[in-house]
Amino acid sequence: MRVQKISISIALLTALLSVSIGCNKRVSDDAIAKDVQTKAAADPDTKDSEVSVTANEGKVTLRGKVKTPTAQRKIEQIAREEPGITAVDNQTSIEPVAAPEPEQTVQTPMPPPPAPVEKPAPQPIVVPAGTTLIVKVEQALGSKTSQTGQTFHAALARQVSAGGRVAAIPAGAKVLGTVVNAKAKGKIKGEGKLTLALLRITVRGKTYSIHTEDLENTIKGKGKRTAVTTGGGAAGGALIGGIAGGGKGAGIGVLVGAGAGLIGGAATGNQQIEIPAGSALSFHLSAPLRLPPPGE
Repeated sequence: MRVQKISISIALLTALLSVSIGCNKRVSDDAIAKDVQTKAAADPDTKDSEVSVTANEGKVTLRGKVKTPTAQRKIEQIAREEPGITAVDNQTSIEPVAAPEPEQTVQTPMPPPPAPVEKPAPQPIVVPAGTTLIVKVEQALGSKTSQTGQTFHAALARQVSAGGRVAAIPAGAKVLGTVVNAKAKGKIKGEGKLTLALLRITVRGKTYSIHTEDLENTIKGKGKRTAVTTGGGAAGGALIGGIAGGGKGAGIGVLVGAGAGLIGGAATGNQQIEIPAGSALSFHLSAPLRLPPPGE
């Protein structure tokens, strides 16, 4: 009986000793976690994963992100093959794959359009002072028949060039003139006088004011005629009679020499100055005439 009890005690001691040795041989949680982490970092499928490994009483917990489902499975397999583990809790997630950014096309900026070339503003046409205007009167004028302040109509007999334009003022342009002074010659004594000037001219439908030197003709004494101008000498205009092509005054010629600036008008039998309709009169501009640029 005593021998039997001793055998049972030995058996119990042996069992307890085995359990104690087994407990002492169990791997620590820190060692398990470190070993799993090392193996995951070395494996080609899981080395790029951002995973943390913890162990508690042999239970391994995996947390973090992996690149692919294959990596997720592989890291769990590594943990399960680790000696001494009791369970594996895989809490990893698969990192979403970022869509590739579209290639940005580098666009070369278009060069700015060339700056528009500004054309120089067209310049007005200037007919300078001193320019001669030869006009044909449309009605008869005379020292006895005309009145001071009376206006008369005429047309430009010859075109005028200026500002590079051959016909800055075309022939036929309408002109308005005025009788500055008209005085009849007395039967016995006194002088006859006829002074004319131009006021306006119409060019291509537009009318412009003009200023001319007075055109003056004087007759004195018994049939004597003189030619003078208000400006004196050749600065004045010329009075030309008899270019009507016939009729009264058709025979009038140049009555004074080149030293005078005025060609005398006709003296009739009763010694009056008369300018027949259609006669040509020559005036000089005393101030420039400004016309609009060509095309306006």
